[in-house]
Amino acid sequence: MFCGCGGTSLGFEMAGFEVILGCDIHTPSIQTFQANHPNCSTITGDIKKVDPFVIKELLNGRQLDVLIGGIPCQGFSLNNRKRHENDDRNFMYKEFARFVKILQPKVIVLENVSGMRSTGSFVVDIEKHLSKIGDMKVRSELLYAPDYGVPQKRSRLIFVGIKGFEFDFDKIIKTHGQTAGEPYVTIREAIGDLPSLNAKETKYRYKSEPFSDYQKLMRSNSNGTLTNHTAPNHPKTTIDKIKNTKPGFPMYERFKQRIRLDWDILSPTQVSGGIRPQFQLGHPKDARGLTIRERCRIQSFPDNFVLKGGIVQARVQTGNAVPPLLAKAVGLAIKQYL
Repeated sequence: MFCGCGGTSLGFEMAGFEVILGCDIHTPSIQTFQANHPNCSTITGDIKKVDPFVIKELLNGRQLDVLIGGIPCQGFSLNNRKRHENDDRNFMYKEFARFVKILQPKVIVLENVSGMRSTGSFVVDIEKHLSKIGDMKVRSELLYAPDYGVPQKRSRLIFVGIKGFEFDFDKIIKTHGQTAGEPYVTIREAIGDLPSLNAKETKYRYKSEPFSDYQKLMRSNSNGTLTNHTAPNHPKTTIDKIKNTKPGFPMYERFKQRIRLDWDILSPTQVSGGIRPQFQLGHPKDARGLTIRERCRIQSFPDNFVLKGGIVQARVQTGNAVPPLLAKAVGLAIKQYL
Protein backbone atom coordinates (compact mmCIF):
# COMPACT_ATOMS: atom_id res chain seq x y z
CA MET A 1 0.00 0.00 0.00
CA PHE A 2 1.27 3.55 -0.89
CA CYS A 3 3.96 1.75 -2.94
CA GLY A 4 5.37 4.83 -4.69
CA CYS A 5 7.87 3.90 -7.39
CA GLY A 6 8.79 0.71 -5.49
CA GLY A 7 11.84 1.29 -3.28
CA THR A 8 10.64 -0.89 -0.40
CA SER A 9 9.27 -3.47 -2.83
CA LEU A 10 12.62 -3.71 -4.61
CA GLY A 11 14.45 -4.05 -1.30
CA PHE A 12 12.19 -6.91 -0.23
CA GLU A 13 12.75 -8.58 -3.60
CA MET A 14 16.50 -8.28 -3.01
CA ALA A 15 15.85 -10.11 0.28
CA GLY A 16 14.05 -12.94 -1.54
CA PHE A 17 10.39 -11.96 -1.30
CA GLU A 18 7.87 -12.01 -4.15
CA VAL A 19 5.88 -8.79 -4.51
CA ILE A 20 2.36 -9.39 -5.81
CA LEU A 21 0.62 -6.01 -5.62
CA GLY A 22 1.38 -2.29 -5.55
CA CYS A 23 -1.20 0.42 -4.86
CA ASP A 24 -0.68 4.19 -5.12
CA ILE A 25 -2.58 7.33 -6.14
CA HIS A 26 0.39 8.85 -8.06
CA THR A 27 0.17 7.71 -11.69
CA PRO A 28 3.86 8.27 -12.66
CA SER A 29 4.91 6.23 -9.61
CA ILE A 30 2.66 3.35 -10.67
CA GLN A 31 4.06 3.57 -14.22
CA THR A 32 7.56 3.18 -12.76
CA PHE A 33 6.39 0.39 -10.45
CA GLN A 34 4.85 -1.49 -13.38
CA ALA A 35 7.93 -1.06 -15.57
CA ASN A 36 10.16 -2.60 -12.90
CA HIS A 37 7.66 -5.21 -11.62
CA PRO A 38 6.15 -6.53 -14.88
CA ASN A 39 4.63 -9.61 -13.22
CA CYS A 40 3.02 -7.65 -10.40
CA SER A 41 -0.58 -6.44 -10.12
CA THR A 42 -1.18 -2.73 -9.56
CA ILE A 43 -3.99 -0.45 -8.44
CA THR A 44 -3.87 3.23 -9.36
CA GLY A 45 -6.07 5.43 -7.22
CA ASP A 46 -7.17 6.62 -3.82
CA ILE A 47 -6.65 3.89 -1.21
CA LYS A 48 -9.84 5.04 0.52
CA LYS A 49 -11.79 3.63 -2.42
CA VAL A 50 -9.99 0.25 -2.49
CA ASP A 51 -11.91 -2.63 -0.92
CA PRO A 52 -9.65 -4.97 1.12
CA PHE A 53 -12.13 -7.81 0.56
CA VAL A 54 -11.32 -7.65 -3.17
CA ILE A 55 -7.63 -8.16 -2.34
CA LYS A 56 -8.56 -11.05 -0.04
CA GLU A 57 -10.56 -12.67 -2.84
CA LEU A 58 -7.62 -12.32 -5.25
CA LEU A 59 -5.36 -14.10 -2.73
CA ASN A 60 -7.60 -17.15 -3.27
CA GLY A 61 -7.23 -18.55 0.25
CA ARG A 62 -3.49 -17.93 0.59
CA GLN A 63 -2.30 -16.05 3.65
CA LEU A 64 -0.26 -12.95 3.04
CA ASP A 65 3.23 -13.10 4.51
CA VAL A 66 3.93 -9.35 4.62
CA LEU A 67 1.81 -6.24 4.15
CA ILE A 68 3.90 -3.10 3.61
CA GLY A 69 2.77 0.51 3.85
CA GLY A 70 4.69 3.66 2.98
CA ILE A 71 2.14 6.16 4.25
CA PRO A 72 2.44 9.81 3.06
CA CYS A 73 5.16 11.64 4.94
CA GLN A 74 4.63 15.27 3.93
CA GLY A 75 2.57 16.08 7.02
CA PHE A 76 5.40 14.90 9.28
CA SER A 77 8.41 15.98 7.21
CA LEU A 78 10.86 18.36 8.89
CA ASN A 79 11.31 19.94 5.43
CA ASN A 80 7.63 20.96 5.45
CA ARG A 81 7.56 24.43 6.99
CA LYS A 82 3.77 24.21 7.27
CA ARG A 83 3.66 20.81 8.98
CA HIS A 84 1.06 20.46 11.71
CA GLU A 85 -0.47 17.72 13.79
CA ASN A 86 -3.90 17.78 12.13
CA ASP A 87 -2.71 17.47 8.51
CA ASP A 88 -5.14 15.01 6.86
CA ARG A 89 -2.23 13.01 5.45
CA ASN A 90 -1.11 12.19 9.00
CA PHE A 91 -4.09 9.89 9.46
CA MET A 92 -3.62 7.71 6.38
CA TYR A 93 -2.26 4.94 8.61
CA LYS A 94 -5.93 4.23 9.40
CA GLU A 95 -6.43 3.30 5.73
CA PHE A 96 -3.48 0.89 5.98
CA ALA A 97 -5.09 -0.50 9.15
CA ARG A 98 -8.25 -1.43 7.19
CA PHE A 99 -6.18 -3.86 5.14
CA VAL A 100 -4.40 -5.25 8.19
CA LYS A 101 -7.77 -5.99 9.81
CA ILE A 102 -9.19 -7.87 6.82
CA LEU A 103 -6.07 -9.56 5.40
CA GLN A 104 -4.44 -10.46 8.75
CA PRO A 105 -0.90 -10.82 7.33
CA LYS A 106 1.81 -12.65 9.28
CA VAL A 107 3.94 -9.48 9.22
CA ILE A 108 3.23 -5.78 8.81
CA VAL A 109 5.82 -3.14 7.92
CA LEU A 110 4.98 0.54 7.99
CA GLU A 111 7.48 3.33 7.28
CA ASN A 112 7.60 7.10 7.57
CA VAL A 113 9.98 10.00 8.14
CA SER A 114 11.76 10.73 11.43
CA GLY A 115 9.60 13.85 11.90
CA MET A 116 6.66 11.65 12.90
CA ARG A 117 8.31 11.15 16.30
CA SER A 118 8.07 14.85 17.10
CA THR A 119 4.51 15.35 15.82
CA GLY A 120 1.87 14.68 18.46
CA SER A 121 1.43 11.12 19.78
CA PHE A 122 1.31 9.47 16.37
CA VAL A 123 4.02 6.85 16.97
CA VAL A 124 2.37 5.49 20.14
CA ASP A 125 -1.10 5.71 18.57
CA ILE A 126 -0.01 3.76 15.48
CA GLU A 127 1.76 1.08 17.52
CA LYS A 128 -1.31 0.56 19.71
CA HIS A 129 -3.80 0.64 16.84
CA LEU A 130 -1.94 -1.80 14.59
CA SER A 131 -1.05 -4.11 17.49
CA LYS A 132 -4.72 -4.47 18.39
CA ILE A 133 -6.19 -5.07 14.94
CA GLY A 134 -3.23 -7.14 13.70
CA ASP A 135 -3.15 -9.33 16.83
CA MET A 136 0.57 -8.71 17.23
CA LYS A 137 3.07 -6.52 19.07
CA VAL A 138 4.05 -3.62 16.80
CA ARG A 139 7.28 -1.76 17.59
CA SER A 140 9.13 1.02 15.80
CA GLU A 141 12.67 2.27 15.48
CA LEU A 142 14.56 4.94 13.54
CA LEU A 143 16.98 3.44 11.02
CA TYR A 144 19.89 5.38 9.47
CA ALA A 145 20.28 4.53 5.78
CA PRO A 146 24.13 4.84 5.56
CA ASP A 147 24.38 1.95 8.07
CA TYR A 148 23.00 -0.30 5.32
CA GLY A 149 25.20 0.88 2.46
CA VAL A 150 23.18 3.88 1.23
CA PRO A 151 25.36 6.97 0.40
CA GLN A 152 22.83 9.41 1.85
CA LYS A 153 22.08 10.91 5.28
CA ARG A 154 18.54 9.60 5.42
CA SER A 155 16.63 8.27 8.41
CA ARG A 156 13.33 6.38 8.22
CA LEU A 157 11.00 5.38 11.02
CA ILE A 158 10.12 1.70 10.59
CA PHE A 159 7.22 -0.07 12.33
CA VAL A 160 7.30 -3.88 12.37
CA GLY A 161 4.81 -6.36 13.80
CA ILE A 162 4.98 -10.18 13.53
CA LYS A 163 2.27 -12.59 14.66
CA GLY A 164 3.54 -14.72 17.53
CA PHE A 165 6.81 -12.81 18.00
CA GLU A 166 8.11 -9.47 19.18
CA PHE A 167 10.42 -8.24 16.44
CA ASP A 168 14.01 -7.62 17.50
CA PHE A 169 15.41 -4.61 15.61
CA ASP A 170 18.93 -5.81 16.40
CA LYS A 171 18.37 -8.53 13.79
CA ILE A 172 18.56 -5.81 11.11
CA ILE A 173 22.24 -6.21 10.25
CA LYS A 174 24.28 -3.06 9.66
CA THR A 175 26.73 -3.40 6.77
CA HIS A 176 28.52 -0.05 7.15
CA GLY A 177 29.58 2.35 9.86
CA GLN A 178 31.67 2.05 13.00
CA THR A 179 29.97 -1.05 14.41
CA ALA A 180 30.20 -2.87 11.07
CA GLY A 181 33.86 -1.93 10.52
CA GLU A 182 33.15 -0.67 6.99
CA PRO A 183 33.26 3.05 6.08
CA TYR A 184 30.14 4.71 4.70
CA VAL A 185 29.76 4.86 0.91
CA THR A 186 30.81 8.28 -0.42
CA ILE A 187 29.47 10.27 -3.37
CA ARG A 188 32.60 9.35 -5.36
CA GLU A 189 32.01 5.65 -4.72
CA ALA A 190 28.33 6.08 -5.57
CA ILE A 191 28.35 8.12 -8.81
CA GLY A 192 32.01 8.69 -9.73
CA ASP A 193 31.88 6.21 -12.63
CA LEU A 194 28.92 7.86 -14.39
CA PRO A 195 29.72 9.93 -17.51
CA SER A 196 30.29 13.67 -17.19
CA LEU A 197 27.54 15.84 -18.73
CA ASN A 198 26.82 19.41 -19.76
CA ALA A 199 23.37 20.95 -19.18
CA LYS A 200 20.62 19.12 -21.13
CA GLU A 201 23.08 16.47 -22.37
CA THR A 202 22.20 12.74 -22.31
CA LYS A 203 24.54 9.74 -22.36
CA TYR A 204 23.50 6.11 -22.77
CA ARG A 205 26.80 4.30 -22.21
CA TYR A 206 29.30 4.05 -19.39
CA LYS A 207 32.68 5.67 -20.15
CA SER A 208 34.69 3.88 -17.47
CA GLU A 209 34.81 0.68 -15.48
CA PRO A 210 33.32 0.60 -11.96
CA PHE A 211 35.97 1.35 -9.32
CA SER A 212 34.02 0.68 -6.10
CA ASP A 213 32.04 -2.27 -4.76
CA TYR A 214 28.95 -0.06 -4.68
CA GLN A 215 29.28 0.79 -8.39
CA LYS A 216 29.72 -2.89 -9.24
CA LEU A 217 26.55 -3.68 -7.29
CA MET A 218 24.57 -0.90 -9.02
CA ARG A 219 25.77 -1.98 -12.49
CA SER A 220 25.52 -5.75 -11.99
CA ASN A 221 22.36 -6.25 -14.10
CA SER A 222 22.49 -3.21 -16.38
CA ASN A 223 23.80 -4.96 -19.53
CA GLY A 224 26.03 -1.96 -20.24
CA THR A 225 23.06 0.33 -20.93
CA LEU A 226 22.63 3.61 -19.05
CA THR A 227 19.13 5.05 -18.58
CA ASN A 228 17.77 8.25 -16.99
CA HIS A 229 21.20 9.95 -17.31
CA THR A 230 20.11 13.33 -18.69
CA ALA A 231 21.38 16.59 -17.20
CA PRO A 232 18.76 19.23 -16.25
CA ASN A 233 18.22 22.03 -18.76
CA HIS A 234 19.54 24.86 -16.59
CA PRO A 235 19.62 28.55 -17.55
CA LYS A 236 23.09 30.11 -17.62
CA THR A 237 22.51 31.85 -14.26
CA THR A 238 21.99 28.47 -12.58
CA ILE A 239 25.01 26.94 -14.30
CA ASP A 240 27.12 29.86 -13.10
CA LYS A 241 25.68 29.55 -9.59
CA ILE A 242 26.73 25.88 -9.37
CA LYS A 243 30.11 26.54 -11.03
CA ASN A 244 30.91 29.25 -8.49
CA THR A 245 29.92 27.16 -5.45
CA LYS A 246 32.63 25.22 -3.65
CA PRO A 247 31.79 21.50 -3.34
CA GLY A 248 30.23 20.74 0.02
CA PHE A 249 28.72 24.24 0.43
CA PRO A 250 25.20 25.67 -0.11
CA MET A 251 24.44 27.05 -3.55
CA TYR A 252 21.79 29.45 -2.21
CA GLU A 253 22.02 31.64 0.89
CA ARG A 254 18.41 30.98 1.96
CA PHE A 255 18.42 27.22 1.35
CA LYS A 256 21.27 25.66 3.30
CA GLN A 257 20.23 22.10 2.41
CA ARG A 258 20.70 22.74 -1.33
CA ILE A 259 24.41 22.10 -1.57
CA ARG A 260 26.87 21.31 -4.29
CA LEU A 261 27.95 17.79 -3.44
CA ASP A 262 31.52 16.94 -2.51
CA TRP A 263 33.09 13.68 -3.69
CA ASP A 264 34.08 12.56 -0.21
CA ILE A 265 30.86 13.06 1.77
CA LEU A 266 27.46 11.45 2.17
CA SER A 267 24.64 13.14 0.30
CA PRO A 268 22.11 15.16 2.33
CA THR A 269 18.58 13.71 2.31
CA GLN A 270 17.10 13.87 -1.18
CA VAL A 271 13.66 15.48 -1.14
CA SER A 272 10.80 15.23 -3.60
CA GLY A 273 10.30 18.99 -3.78
CA GLY A 274 6.51 19.12 -3.54
CA ILE A 275 4.60 20.69 -6.43
CA ARG A 276 7.65 22.55 -7.78
CA PRO A 277 10.53 20.09 -7.53
CA GLN A 278 13.97 21.66 -7.70
CA PHE A 279 17.21 20.03 -8.80
CA GLN A 280 18.26 20.45 -5.11
CA LEU A 281 21.83 19.13 -5.30
CA GLY A 282 24.73 20.22 -7.52
CA HIS A 283 27.18 17.79 -9.11
CA PRO A 284 30.68 17.78 -7.50
CA LYS A 285 32.53 18.29 -10.81
CA ASP A 286 30.05 19.31 -13.54
CA ALA A 287 28.23 22.67 -13.32
CA ARG A 288 24.74 21.17 -13.20
CA GLY A 289 22.18 19.48 -11.00
CA LEU A 290 22.01 15.72 -10.69
CA THR A 291 20.56 13.40 -13.29
CA ILE A 292 17.81 10.98 -12.28
CA ARG A 293 20.32 8.13 -12.53
CA GLU A 294 22.59 9.91 -10.06
CA ARG A 295 19.62 10.45 -7.73
CA CYS A 296 18.83 6.74 -8.09
CA ARG A 297 22.40 5.79 -7.20
CA ILE A 298 22.26 7.99 -4.10
CA GLN A 299 19.05 6.17 -3.09
CA SER A 300 20.61 2.73 -3.90
CA PHE A 301 18.34 1.96 -6.87
CA PRO A 302 20.40 -0.19 -9.27
CA ASP A 303 21.03 0.93 -12.84
CA ASN A 304 18.51 -1.52 -14.33
CA PHE A 305 15.72 0.28 -12.43
CA VAL A 306 14.06 2.69 -14.90
CA LEU A 307 12.11 5.80 -13.81
CA LYS A 308 9.04 6.85 -15.82
CA GLY A 309 7.27 10.20 -16.10
CA GLY A 310 10.06 12.65 -17.03
CA ILE A 311 12.71 14.43 -14.95
CA VAL A 312 10.40 16.45 -12.67
CA GLN A 313 8.16 13.50 -11.78
CA ALA A 314 11.19 11.22 -11.39
CA ARG A 315 12.62 13.68 -8.85
CA VAL A 316 9.37 13.41 -6.91
CA GLN A 317 9.56 9.60 -7.02
CA THR A 318 13.20 9.33 -5.98
CA GLY A 319 12.71 11.90 -3.23
CA ASN A 320 9.77 9.99 -1.76
CA ALA A 321 11.33 6.53 -2.02
CA VAL A 322 12.70 4.28 0.71
CA PRO A 323 16.28 3.27 -0.22
CA PRO A 324 16.13 -0.35 -1.46
CA LEU A 325 19.26 -1.37 0.48
CA LEU A 326 17.62 -0.19 3.71
CA ALA A 327 14.45 -2.12 2.86
CA LYS A 328 16.53 -5.18 1.98
CA ALA A 329 18.11 -5.18 5.45
CA VAL A 330 14.64 -5.06 7.03
CA GLY A 331 13.41 -7.84 4.74
CA LEU A 332 16.34 -10.11 5.58
CA ALA A 333 15.65 -9.66 9.30
CA ILE A 334 11.94 -10.47 8.89
CA LYS A 335 12.73 -13.62 6.88
CA GLN A 336 14.26 -15.15 10.01
CA TYR A 337 10.80 -15.19 11.62
CA LEU A 338 8.90 -16.74 8.69
